[in-house]
Amino acid sequence: MLNGIGLAGCGRMGQPMLAAMIDAGFDARGYDIRPTDDYGDFARHVTNDVGAFADGLRILFSVVRDIPQTEELLFNDQKLVARASDLEVIIVCSTLSPDYVRRLRNRVPDHIDLIDSPMSGAQIAAMEARLSFMQGGNANTLDRLRLLFDAMGSSIHHMGEYGAGMQTKVLNNMIAASNILTTRLALDWARDAGLDQEKFLALVNVSSGQNWFASNFDDIEFARDGFAADNTIGILKKDVESALDAAPDGADRRLPELLARLAADLRPKR
Repeated sequence: MLNGIGLAGCGRMGQPMLAAMIDAGFDARGYDIRPTDDYGDFARHVTNDVGAFADGLRILFSVVRDIPQTEELLFNDQKLVARASDLEVIIVCSTLSPDYVRRLRNRVPDHIDLIDSPMSGAQIAAMEARLSFMQGGNANTLDRLRLLFDAMGSSIHHMGEYGAGMQTKVLNNMIAASNILTTRLALDWARDAGLDQEKFLALVNVSSGQNWFASNFDDIEFARDGFAADNTIGILKKDVESALDAAPDGADRRLPELLARLAADLRPKR
């Protein structure tokens, strides 16, 4: 029986992930630094008291935004690695630099198993419990946790040893960034040419330009956003930069560097 389950970072992805585990019958709780009033009726499942969250915590899902927040959660402000004395497994679901994720192994005590399991699908997939997970780590540990991932996702891929899931995710997101930015550009050009957006997207979805972003444009919560440091387009830029951070020696960096610049320049869609 899995117990002591906690998810830190109850934002647009973390909150529906926590809800999916609870709906599946797991005794899971959430932690976030925001006031619990922000969660309405869901507040009974979330605390901003890190001591209460750490008490009895065995399985930690980290769904915080970036490396600084991961540092705060594990080592600095919240200090869960030291504070949660029963901690057995940390699952890193945030999309971070693969090099940073691999270095965590030397900073986390050996008795705590580390799993990297970033996800894909955007908030709509989290809300519908059909996320895709890309995982790296011990196969036996992942087998033990499988029911938790089944509660949140519909597609689970074990990519190899610890770190392989994050490497897969940043490369996947580099492809996604190309699709998103190209689709947004094409939509702007289509509008300026007097084409109907819905008809244009319908055509793309059955033609050679088909891609995840175009096919789900009306359901993706950030589809019309411009760049902001704290929104999904900002996260997209961060993810491309994470891929660049782990680029092989001698790799051609020109396209991902251009994608990061274009994401930073993206304006809200009219």
